[in-house]
Amino acid sequence: MAPDQILAAITPQARNEPDSGIVKAAMYGFTVPGVIPLWAGEGNLATPEAFTRAAVEALQGGETFYTWQRGIPELRQALARYHERTFGRPFSEENFFVTSGGMQAIQTAVQMIAGEGDEIIIPTPAWPNYAGTLRILGSRPVEVAMDFRNGRWTLDLDRLFDAITPRTRAIALNSPSNPVGWTASREELVAVRDACRRHGLWILGDEVYSRFFYGEAGETRAPSFLDICEDEEQLLLANTFSKNWAMTGWRVGWLQAPRALGPAIERIIQVNTSGTPAFLQRGCVAALDQGDDFLAKQVAMARERRDLAMATLSSLPGIRFEVPKGAFYLFFGIEGMRDSAATVRRLIDEAKVGFAPGGTFGPGGEGFLRMCYLKDRDKLEEALRRFAEWMGNKQAA
Repeated sequence: MAPDQILAAITPQARNEPDSGIVKAAMYGFTVPGVIPLWAGEGNLATPEAFTRAAVEALQGGETFYTWQRGIPELRQALARYHERTFGRPFSEENFFVTSGGMQAIQTAVQMIAGEGDEIIIPTPAWPNYAGTLRILGSRPVEVAMDFRNGRWTLDLDRLFDAITPRTRAIALNSPSNPVGWTASREELVAVRDACRRHGLWILGDEVYSRFFYGEAGETRAPSFLDICEDEEQLLLANTFSKNWAMTGWRVGWLQAPRALGPAIERIIQVNTSGTPAFLQRGCVAALDQGDDFLAKQVAMARERRDLAMATLSSLPGIRFEVPKGAFYLFFGIEGMRDSAATVRRLIDEAKVGFAPGGTFGPGGEGFLRMCYLKDRDKLEEALRRFAEWMGNKQAA
């Protein structure tokens, strides 16, 4: 059969889903020697030995069999302890479900609450995997563009709530935001909560970057739905071990959900992956119980790298961005840039620096580039020097 005949035999969702602009930039950049990659959302530190040792010991000890679909009890108990330390109130292990990465936590949530033709509202620019998951599952992302004015990203709550229709099943909110670093205030979270309660909607929260928060002295996390919501209401929170504890390649995350959903979540996990490897979960227990100092080190490093990157970008004409309150990205616009994907390719070829194109993050993202600044300081400084030189010699595509 010809390739077009083969493609015609698969679902339209699989055939028509666009490629990730982040992955395309990385795949292109990998072919160019000497490129400094700032396109991926991960730091430069390897997983600490204390975490890996626990996983290796479990692997060598024979923990290589099927295990609890909702996660080993020890990890779910460690998640409850971590949240108690972080939020200063009790949590039950029965509200935590271990998944194969934060992405599977999002997929599991969507599979539970949205069917064919249902809608989930997503403020954008946003990580493209939210909309992609919905499209592939047959649901529809309703993307509501944020505004960038006077050097700030703002979420128009009236516009957000006006997007609610009879087909709406949830509002998805990522705060702190990937890619823009915008962080919802407590008042904004309350407004979203109250709107969802009025309309009987789910809150699909992504607080992956909640600890990478650059607030006032003494603040160690961003405002959270966990501050204002009940544990047993229509709240689904996706999270991951990837960012806080430098474990992106481990592919372990969790979904925080009402305990009544336990059997449904277990069934979905069983059908999709049949559980997360037990030996990996042992390493995650060590991360939660022993990783507070490492996490604090990462956040301090991210703040310092953020300020370093902002100092360079602020000195360049035609660059606009908001000082991010959270996450570890700078989402910056270049005056006159019309095609962010083409500009990314030019930067890879001509400056040997790799960013992610803003257009891949949905409405409102074109005209911007995303830089992950949680990188080795020397390489970040060199990347910034190359970019500044390129800006002095070239015009954006």
